Amino acid sequence: MQEILKNLRLSAPYYSASTGQNSWTSNGSELKITSPVDGAAIGNVNSATEDDLNKIIGKANESFQLWRMMPAPQRGEIVRQFGDALRENKEELGRLVSYEMGKSLQEGWGEVQEMIDICDFAVGLSRQLYGLQMHSERPGHRMMEQWHPLGIVGIISAFNFPVAVWAWNSAIAWICGNVCIWKPSEKTPFTALACQRIFVDVLKANDLPEGISSIIIGGRDIGKAMAESKDIPLISATGSTRMGKSVAQAVAGRLGKSILELGGNNAIIISDNADLNHAVPAIVFGAVGTAGQRCTSTRRLIIHKDQYDTLVEKLVNAYGQLKIGDPLDQNNHVGPVIDHDAVENYKKTIKTAKEQGGKILCGDEVLTGDGYESGCYLKPTIIAATPDMQIVKHETFAPILYVMPYDELNEAVDIQNGVPQGLSSAIFTLNVREAESFLSQTGSDCGIANVNIGTSGAEIGGAFGGEKETGGGRESGSDAWKAYMRRQTCTINYSDQLPLAQGIKFDL
Repeated sequence: MQEILKNLRLSAPYYSASTGQNSWTSNGSELKITSPVDGAAIGNVNSATEDDLNKIIGKANESFQLWRMMPAPQRGEIVRQFGDALRENKEELGRLVSYEMGKSLQEGWGEVQEMIDICDFAVGLSRQLYGLQMHSERPGHRMMEQWHPLGIVGIISAFNFPVAVWAWNSAIAWICGNVCIWKPSEKTPFTALACQRIFVDVLKANDLPEGISSIIIGGRDIGKAMAESKDIPLISATGSTRMGKSVAQAVAGRLGKSILELGGNNAIIISDNADLNHAVPAIVFGAVGTAGQRCTSTRRLIIHKDQYDTLVEKLVNAYGQLKIGDPLDQNNHVGPVIDHDAVENYKKTIKTAKEQGGKILCGDEVLTGDGYESGCYLKPTIIAATPDMQIVKHETFAPILYVMPYDELNEAVDIQNGVPQGLSSAIFTLNVREAESFLSQTGSDCGIANVNIGTSGAEIGGAFGGEKETGGGRESGSDAWKAYMRRQTCTINYSDQLPLAQGIKFDL
């Protein structure tokens, strides 16, 4: 791994709160970063102080004055070059993602591919930041609506997707004319530092200032300072509902804007008309991919009573075939969770589920011994549960899947919607009426609703986000770009008269 860090020009130990053309060493506390894969040290990073943040904001504001004046297609060209640079570094950056975070190598490469894909999307979007023209009620007048950049976009990302979610936000923010300040998770700073290095190389090659993209490493205090800063018009935050509520209150208190992508407690409904051959791999990947640490991970499985016994047997058999171990070994399906706190949450949640009447069908084990020295490897667990168990309504970032039966589709939808979160949802059915009902206004209340695919694996072309305690924000595709700009309605009078709207007379 040290060779990969060297190739990405990140020597370890590496001390910096900000990297690039205008970097400096912070006086903040030192973070010792270890891998959940083997417990080995990756390196050390000094966290930033609020004074560092103020310096970065100053550099970002200077850069914004230049960046916003570039035509959007020219900004798109810079993002295109970044996408090409990511292609060149995909192999090693994906390995670093896998090693620092613990997700499988295929998922690590997939995360870098998401970055490449959103760059491609943003390049095309840079020529499509359309406004509208409206007919005026006054003769000789034209009305139109246009969009302008906001300024600095603050991005607070989580450990589970240490680089992709930043790219969703930053690529779109950049082509809109904004500059970005990124606070990555303090659990996964090296992947962030690598991405910053790659983008700064693109900026240097185009004689552009680093302040177009800045990185700041720190804990909750830095995130809080960003949320409270009037110099950052928009905060896009990904993380827990608790964190999101804190950010939302701070940003709203200064009348700023926020995009929140928070908790998910995602369910799949299995109809009696479902094709189980399609459902099983989707369920297993959704529940155990990234060791259950995706915001879109499948956490609840609502099964028609006629399919329940058959499907549960198939799932227990499939779980028995999972290979758990080093995520950089492509023969393994499941890697470690991020740290020992996640292990304790797994144990605590299973204990609570048992106390509330849940029955363990498989799993419930922390793996030890050769290959599991970090202590972060867990057996994916299936628990027979009931919808009224309080623990089922709680999101646990671990590979725990609750299974429960239902009789009628309306009951299944009520169970699915009966949790505080509203991110991703899915139904498996070959009945078109059931599928359309699930997607109707009386169906899923989530931001994402799928038919015959699982809850994980969103494409960048669609707007990503959810409702209720998931936050209500949208990132990535569709028209999510509008959240990164301010709307302006313009009226032009090209006549020789001055008529007022609504026929009001005001003669002098």
